[in-house]
Amino acid sequence: MNIRFDQKVVLITGATSGIGRASALLFADAGARVMLTGRNQKVLSELKSTINKDNNKTCEIFPGDITDTAFRGNLMAAAIDAFGQLDILVNAAGIIASGTIETTSLEDFDLMMDINVRSVFHLTQLAVPYLKKTKGNIVNVSSVTGLRAFPGVLSYCVSKAGLDQFTRVVALELAPDQVRVNAVNPGVAVTNLHRRSGMDETAYQKFLEHSKTTHPLGRVGQPGEVAQLIAFLASDQAGWITGVTCSIDGGRQLTCAR
Repeated sequence: MNIRFDQKVVLITGATSGIGRASALLFADAGARVMLTGRNQKVLSELKSTINKDNNKTCEIFPGDITDTAFRGNLMAAAIDAFGQLDILVNAAGIIASGTIETTSLEDFDLMMDINVRSVFHLTQLAVPYLKKTKGNIVNVSSVTGLRAFPGVLSYCVSKAGLDQFTRVVALELAPDQVRVNAVNPGVAVTNLHRRSGMDETAYQKFLEHSKTTHPLGRVGQPGEVAQLIAFLASDQAGWITGVTCSIDGGRQLTCAR
C-alpha cells in the first residue's frame, strides 16, 4: 500500500491479535507512531519489539483492561505524554459471545455492551479534544452483525448495531471540526475472536469451513485485508468520507439467512 502516515500518531485498542494487531503493523510500516493497548502485556511487548526493530518506527504500549474507566483516562494521557498529539484512533477491541433472548444473562449483556460500545464511547470522548487540534479521525471496528441480524449472538448484534449508529452520530457532530468518523464491518475473518468466545480448535475450523458457504466470494477474510481498509479510511485519500459503515465481508451482508 502506498498510503503513508509519517509522523502521525495512532492509538489502537485490541492490538494483541487479529485486526488490531494487523492494523498496528500496517500503520507502523507506513511511518506512523503507534500507541498500542490490550490486556496481554507479554504479547504487547513482543509486538513492540517487532515494530521497533527498525529504528525509523516508534511504538509504545500501555497494557490494561479497556473496560476500566480510570485505565482509559490513563491510556489517553500516556499516548499524549509519549507523542504529544493524536491523529487517529482505531477502536479495534471487542468480544463476541453466543446467546439468545432466553439464554443471555444481564451480566453477559452488560459485559458485551461495556467492551464493544461503552469503552468506545468514553475513549472517543477523551480523544476528541486532541483530534480537533490535528483534524484527525476515528475508525471503529464493527461487524456485518451491525448491519444484519443473526440469531444466537443477540448481544453481539445489538452492540455492533449500536456502534454503527454511534459512528454516524459522532461523524455528524464532529464534521464542523473536520474530524472524520467511520467504521469497518467485517464478515468472518481469521482472528482469535471466536476462539475467545469458547470455541475449541475443532469447532473453530468447522465454523471457518462453513463460513466459506455463507460468504458469496467463497472464503473468509484475513485481518490484513481489514487493516488495509482501516488505513485507507484513516488516510488523506479518504478525506471526503465520514459517517460510513463500510462492509468488507465477501458479500455476506447481501445474503439471506440459510
